[in-house]
Amino acid sequence: MEPGVVYRGDGRCTFTVWAPRVEIVEVRIFTPEEKTIPMHRTGRGYWRADVENVYPGATYMYVLDRDTLRPDPASHFQPEGVHKPSQVIDHSTFSWEDDAWRGRDISEFVIYELHVGTFTPGGTFRAINPNLDELIDLGITAIELMPVSQFPGARNWGYDGVYPYAVQNSYGTPDDLKQLINECHKRGLAVILDVVYNHLGPEGNYLRDFGIYFTGKYSTPWGEAINFDDEHSDEVKKYFIDNAIYWFEKFHFDALRLDAVHAIYDMSAKHVLQCLAERTEACSRKHKRKFYLIAESDLNDTRIIKPIELGGYGLDAQWSDDFHHSVHALFTGEKSGYYKDFGGVDHLAKALHEGFVYDGKYSEFRLRSHGNSSRERPAEQFVICTQNHDQVGNRMMGERLTTLVTFDKLKLIAGLMLTSPYIPLIFMGEEYGEDNPFLYFVSHSDPDLVEAVRKGRREEFSEFHARGEAPDPQDEKTFERSRLDHAKKNHGHHKILLNFYKKLLTLRREIPALSILNKDNLDVFGFENDRVLVIHRWKQEDQTLIVFNTKREPVTVKTMANRNKWRIFINSAAREWGGESKTTDDIIHPEDDLTVDGFSFVLLRSVNNL
Repeated sequence: MEPGVVYRGDGRCTFTVWAPRVEIVEVRIFTPEEKTIPMHRTGRGYWRADVENVYPGATYMYVLDRDTLRPDPASHFQPEGVHKPSQVIDHSTFSWEDDAWRGRDISEFVIYELHVGTFTPGGTFRAINPNLDELIDLGITAIELMPVSQFPGARNWGYDGVYPYAVQNSYGTPDDLKQLINECHKRGLAVILDVVYNHLGPEGNYLRDFGIYFTGKYSTPWGEAINFDDEHSDEVKKYFIDNAIYWFEKFHFDALRLDAVHAIYDMSAKHVLQCLAERTEACSRKHKRKFYLIAESDLNDTRIIKPIELGGYGLDAQWSDDFHHSVHALFTGEKSGYYKDFGGVDHLAKALHEGFVYDGKYSEFRLRSHGNSSRERPAEQFVICTQNHDQVGNRMMGERLTTLVTFDKLKLIAGLMLTSPYIPLIFMGEEYGEDNPFLYFVSHSDPDLVEAVRKGRREEFSEFHARGEAPDPQDEKTFERSRLDHAKKNHGHHKILLNFYKKLLTLRREIPALSILNKDNLDVFGFENDRVLVIHRWKQEDQTLIVFNTKREPVTVKTMANRNKWRIFINSAAREWGGESKTTDDIIHPEDDLTVDGFSFVLLRSVNNL
């Protein structure tokens, strides 16, 4: 039974809502003329009404027990915000032009994470379209939208959404989002949507008035957990799983990024994530193209991505925070919070070689053993980054790496990510060294809630970056300060860094040894005393060698003793990349020493196979 309202043509609509504890449910239509229609029970707590003379664009709400007026929990659009009526949407009228699109294999993903509201001055879906060709020129193959489900006000990261099926009205209409995805597919870009199935926001969250969507059995950082294993949980699971399929089928998204699955609690014999994976696989078969599920999790637990037949949940990939933490701690020197578990070249080497650093070993931050081994899981099941919305935006001042490390380190860090065998994720603006912050912002209407958010942010910084006063999340200036300044990419070091990212992504795509996501054809060597890390990758006869110097002073190394002759394909310290390297030879013989400047790397390819 499909939740919400389904427009069946000729002014006929079917309204369906789950409200098991309500005695009387009616649907009140407001436009073009107001009328109230009784609904009838259909079993398991559902109510239904077939109504005529209601056309797309009409607005409506549900009346509960004669006196409580609420928007539709499965609303497809909230044109006036979270507290006002829902709108009837006809999804059949959009003219898709992506019939030939069969998606991209996840191993081809180079992900660009963006926030719709701050990516462009316009802050809308349509405002993104003119930037798509630049992203393709950069080497991006998939864009990931931070959550777009309806949240209160016009400014929010999206994790305070309260209508999982409704597109945020300040970003545009459902058709505007479809148009963005349509344009992406025409250009060969996959599109990923960040969805939140572990909590809903506080303002405009009326689900409790309808059914048992939440449970007091568990606690999350955002309050009560979603009810995935208590009484009536079957319908709650259906609500969220149907939502995932809705994004795939109605909007043609290629993948979903599942926010913080470690805060999804389900002790059922079949976990909700497994149910979601099974439904998604069925959807893939139905549409003859693969839809992907990518989890965010801080558990370091490969059960999330193991196949169902091996006892896993069957998701396709997950974020690996250990790579980010290894890079950040090593190059910033920060040791607060979870960064105290990282900071060595050996941590980075293990993250590159296996995926997880903490695979059952003791964590000083957690004061317990953490994680399990990711050694046997394929490289294409891990998404890595050096910046993302969380790691930047959850700093008190929202500083990007651009303002925390030197230009040389930025290039070195880019090399570590983009020559790895994992799926890279670039956070918007990272590619040209955007130095505007990405701050936390909201636009709630409840003064008490606003103050609670301010207090919560202050408390959150007790472990991290605690000096000074946090910018006010409610202040519109906080939001405006977080916008990208695209003009910077045409000047100075910003332009050099952008071209450097393009070069690395071109090499990643064109060099066979770098183009495959394969941990089997990979050696990683970390030399803690010399602060040097070496990556050796190969595909059949094609071989690459990348030597990273993570200290200030130059280092001299011998190339591998297999008698290969090597050509330098990129030296991050070269003058063309804003450096001052004295290395002039582009061919390195077996008997030659290789000098790598401080905070730089050299990528070499075997001449024997060129």
